[in-house]
Amino acid sequence: MQFNLFQQLAAGGAGIWVIGALSVLMATVAIERLHRFRLRAVVPPGLVDEVVPLWRAGQFDELRQALARRQSVLAKAIAFLAANRMRWTPEVLAERAGELASRELRRQQQRAYPLAVVATVAPIVGLLGTVVGMIEAFHVIAFNGGMGDASLLAGGISKALVNTAAGLSVALPALALHHFFRHRLAVSALALEEQLERVLD
Repeated sequence: MQFNLFQQLAAGGAGIWVIGALSVLMATVAIERLHRFRLRAVVPPGLVDEVVPLWRAGQFDELRQALARRQSVLAKAIAFLAANRMRWTPEVLAERAGELASRELRRQQQRAYPLAVVATVAPIVGLLGTVVGMIEAFHVIAFNGGMGDASLLAGGISKALVNTAAGLSVALPALALHHFFRHRLAVSALALEEQLERVLD
């Protein structure tokens, strides 16, 4: 008999539908983050080289125009520095700009949080489906008089294993993507810190 994956999934019960919904959530979040959370969206290349001469020359109107053309976390932080340069000392200004940048990065990290949820929930749903499948298998045995016919166990065990495999198949890429975006966030934070230091030097 030929193995049919779709039939096996269809027979997996409610757990498969939940895991399927989690896989859609994972794909949606991953695509959105890959599109919107790129390094250039945080630290556009060449922005500091463009604005530092304007800053040092006191051309703040031109500096604001340049920042408006390059929307990013770095642009927001530099705009904050320019707007408050006369209000605080350089040390306080750098601290406040760092807080603003950190808040923006936390907002970016929060948008990838559903990946961690999927990585945690999917294998638990798969485990629940496994337990339900095993219960069904032993229920069949109880009502059909013993374990003489192995085919009686097949449906329940198949359901159990399909749920386990489906849960892990969704959880593993979700976990990998979660760590990928955490790494990208750390790299972006370091690059942002370095670029802000260049502005304030």
